Amino acid sequence: MTEKNLQYYQSVAANATIRTQAYIGGEWVDAVSGETFDTINPASGEVIAKVASCDVADVNKAVANARATFDSGVWSNMHPNKRGRILVKFADLIAKNKEELAVLEVMDMGKPISDALAIDLNGTINTMRWYGEAADKTLDEIAPTDPSALAMVTREPLGVVGAVVPWNFPLVMAAWKLGPALATGNCVVLKPAEQSPLSALRLAELAVEAGIPAGVLNVVPGLGHTAGKALGLHMDVDGLVFTGSTQVGKYFMEYSGQSNLKRVALECGGKSAHIVMADCPDLDAAAKAAAGAIFFNQGEVCTAGSRLLLDRKIKDEFLEKVLKAAKYWVPGEPLCPKTNLGAIVDDQQYKRILEYIDIAKKEGANLRTGGDAARTETGGYFVSPTIFDGVTPEMTIAREEIFGPVLSVIEFDGEEEAIKIANSTIYGLAAAVWSENISRAHRVARALQAGTIWVNCWDPTGDMTIPFGGYKQSGFGRDKSLHAMEKYTNLKTTWVQL
Repeated sequence: MTEKNLQYYQSVAANATIRTQAYIGGEWVDAVSGETFDTINPASGEVIAKVASCDVADVNKAVANARATFDSGVWSNMHPNKRGRILVKFADLIAKNKEELAVLEVMDMGKPISDALAIDLNGTINTMRWYGEAADKTLDEIAPTDPSALAMVTREPLGVVGAVVPWNFPLVMAAWKLGPALATGNCVVLKPAEQSPLSALRLAELAVEAGIPAGVLNVVPGLGHTAGKALGLHMDVDGLVFTGSTQVGKYFMEYSGQSNLKRVALECGGKSAHIVMADCPDLDAAAKAAAGAIFFNQGEVCTAGSRLLLDRKIKDEFLEKVLKAAKYWVPGEPLCPKTNLGAIVDDQQYKRILEYIDIAKKEGANLRTGGDAARTETGGYFVSPTIFDGVTPEMTIAREEIFGPVLSVIEFDGEEEAIKIANSTIYGLAAAVWSENISRAHRVARALQAGTIWVNCWDPTGDMTIPFGGYKQSGFGRDKSLHAMEKYTNLKTTWVQL
C-alpha cells in the first residue's frame, strides 16, 4: 500500500483532472467573452490554471438551459425514488474520486489535506447520500377540512435555483445546496467562488456520470460582481441560495427586489461567542476546543469561535491552557498529511487578516502569541495562530468578522454580563457555553441569539439531521436536515369541492 505522504498527494495533484471551462447543458464551453481569470495556489502564490470568467451572457445561457431542462420534466417529473437512487450513486462517485477532489480543494484554497479528506469530502459524500435517501421520504398533506371538501397541500420544486457558494468549504457548501435542491426536482446553476472553482467543475462531470441529466446541474465560474450579480438579477431564476459575507448577502436581497422577487436564502457572517463559565466541567477539554474553534481551517469558518468569553475567576488559568493548546496549530505545507494549519485563501484575505492584527495592537489589545506572517519564504499566504488578551467588546477585532486565525479574549463577571457581551453583535450564527450546572447551561443557551448553540463542546458533529443557519445579520433559511428542502419547494393548495 502506498504511504499517504506529501509526495503521494503531490502525485495526485499532478495527475488531477483540472477543468477550466464552464459546464452548461452537459457541455464544456468557454466564456462567451473569451475572458479568463487566474486561480491561485495560496500555498505558493503560483497560478494553477486560467478559468473561464463567466458573466451575464453565460449566465443567460445556463439559466435558459436549466429552464428548458426543468420544463421538459426529465428530472422534475422523475419519480422521487429514482432521483434519490441517482443522488446516492452521485455520492458513491464522489467517494470513488475522493482523493482527487480533496487535492483540488487544497490546491485552490490552501486547507490541509487531512481536513479536506476527513471533513470536506466526507461531509460532501454524506450530504449527497443523505438527501438521496430523503428524496422520497417527504410527504404531502391532507388538510382537516369539512367533509364536503378535500384540500390537498403539495410541495412542488421551485424551478431554476441559482446557488452561489464560498471558498472556505467549496464542496461541502455546494453539497448543502445541491443535495436538497436536486432531491426536490429543481435544476441548478452553481457559481463557485472565484478563488475555488476547480472542485465544483469536476463535480459537475461526476453528476452526469451518475445519471443526473445534462442541464440539471450547470456550473458557471466567474467573479461575484459579474456572474453572481447576473444570477441575482435574472428574471428566470426562481430561487437564489447564498453562503458568504453579510455585505454580499444584502446585495442579493437587493437583486431580488430589483428583479422578480425570487426567493432568497442567506447564510452569512458570524462573530461567535465561546463562553466558559467558572464552573466549566473540564478546563483542559474546553481550552483545546477553544483553540480548535478559531484555528481550524485557518479560522476561515463562518462559525469560528472568534470571541472567547472567560469568567474573570478562571480567566488567567484558562488562558494559559489555551496558549498551550495553540502550540499544536502550526502552519505547514497543505498537501502534507501532518499539517493542521494551512494557507490563507488568497493575497487579499491574507492582507486583511494582518491589517486586523495591526488594528488590534493600535487599539490596545494585548498580543499573547502569533500576530505575524509565517512561511514567507514559500511565496504563500500563511498567518501564525494569534491570540489577543485584554480585548473589550468595543474593539474592532471583537466586532468585525476577520475570517482568520485571530482570537479575541474578553473577560466577564457572571452569567448576565456574559450573555450581554455575547449578544452585542450584528451576527447570530453560533455560540457555545461551558458549565456543569444544567440549569445555567439551559438558561444561557436560551438567552443567546444564535441559530446553533453548543453546550460543553464546540461544533462536535456534521450530523445531517440538524438544521444550520443564523439569526440577525447572519442570514435566514436553513441548510442541512429536512428543513432545508422547504426552501427549494413551493406549497400548493388544491381544494376539491365534493
